[in-house]
Amino acid sequence: MSKLTGIEVLDLRFPTSLELDGSDAMNQDPDYSAAYVTLTADTGEQGFGFVFTIGRGNDVQAAAIEALSPALVGLDLDQTFADMGGLWRSLVHDSQLRWLGPEKGVMHMAIGAVVNALWDMKARRENKPLWKLLADMAPQEIVDLVDFRYLTDALTREEALEILEAAQAGRAEREAELLAHGYPAYTTSPGWLGYTDEKMVRLAKEAVADGFAQIKLKVGGSVEDDVRRMRLVRDAVGEEIRIAVDANQRWENAEAIDWVGELAPYNPWWVEEPTSPDDILGHATIAKAIAPVKVATGEHAQNRIVFKQLMQAGATSIVQIDAVRVAGVNENIAILLLAAKFGLPVCPHAGGVGLCEMVQHLSMFDFLAVSGTQSDRVIEYVDHLHEHFETPALISRGNYVTPTAPGSGARIISSTLNDYLFPEGRVWQDIAAHAGNGITEGTRA
Repeated sequence: MSKLTGIEVLDLRFPTSLELDGSDAMNQDPDYSAAYVTLTADTGEQGFGFVFTIGRGNDVQAAAIEALSPALVGLDLDQTFADMGGLWRSLVHDSQLRWLGPEKGVMHMAIGAVVNALWDMKARRENKPLWKLLADMAPQEIVDLVDFRYLTDALTREEALEILEAAQAGRAEREAELLAHGYPAYTTSPGWLGYTDEKMVRLAKEAVADGFAQIKLKVGGSVEDDVRRMRLVRDAVGEEIRIAVDANQRWENAEAIDWVGELAPYNPWWVEEPTSPDDILGHATIAKAIAPVKVATGEHAQNRIVFKQLMQAGATSIVQIDAVRVAGVNENIAILLLAAKFGLPVCPHAGGVGLCEMVQHLSMFDFLAVSGTQSDRVIEYVDHLHEHFETPALISRGNYVTPTAPGSGARIISSTLNDYLFPEGRVWQDIAAHAGNGITEGTRA
């Protein structure tokens, strides 16, 4: 019998605001960050997870993860791994902590971090990458992971089981295809709002040369700038390359409709997060008005219930899960099943710190065990910060290379832990010394 004996949480931050990497109309100076958790068992086994943030407040997220320690230390891991659905419910349904949401916000994401870390540990124990561990589970086992509370008006347990059983046909062939060719990606790297036109065009051309069939541009600064940038990139990459645009919640509903109308001559594939992520009816209004341009959303949707309503309302055509926004693997499986029920493609949000490394496993699991297709499905890829991970995400000819190392991809290398710990790490101390007056608020105090 093995027991969970320790939980360590670190506040890691990367000064990405210095180069405006990650900049968009809503988030103009992000310092990509991770509230990073390491779980340790008495056997020496470890599991790794995190919550992605963009700077200030990462300490709050780390404290939320630490608040879960009493519920974790002492867990019998054999029993826990045999009932990961039960573990999820015990954490999410803790009434006192649930009150802080319910089922949203820093506490819900904290649960996701430890749930993901336990899945990472389980995958390492079984010597499998996470996508393989999940795909090898029987349909009944997968259904047992999902909390169907609040979902049954859209997806019942029986319907979920039917979806999973139907996907069993051809699974071996799909796995061989996945290992041989990987999973389609698109890149946001050319499109940050802080980049010059020259840099944007150069990076867009390089992305196409590297095999990407879709790129994404940030929009929402000014309509004149966005039209100019969209025209420049369309001229640079041609008509065959899909160009998505991302407003990062910038607009009012009517404003979104008018703005996308200005961009429409350049054939945007989707518009992402056109308004508040909580405004389901607003998204539905926009989606109806801008068709055939698609609406994509979900990276800030707080739980499976919000995703359910987005789908029921016809408010999204592209479902964008995030590996760490909701409460971990279990809740993302629920969302994948909902998307399959509604016939919607899942195109995950990635980039950030480690999101590419983690979310690829969920899309690959979906291909093998849920939707059974890659049609109109792509995973976002952003080309920075991968060097900090033990098993970095890899891209070849515009596709994610299917990972084969055990685990979820969440483990950060030890030198990064030393260098980017906030504010004591070497990098932050160097920034403080250069500034001459210390730092307490990140690079943009």
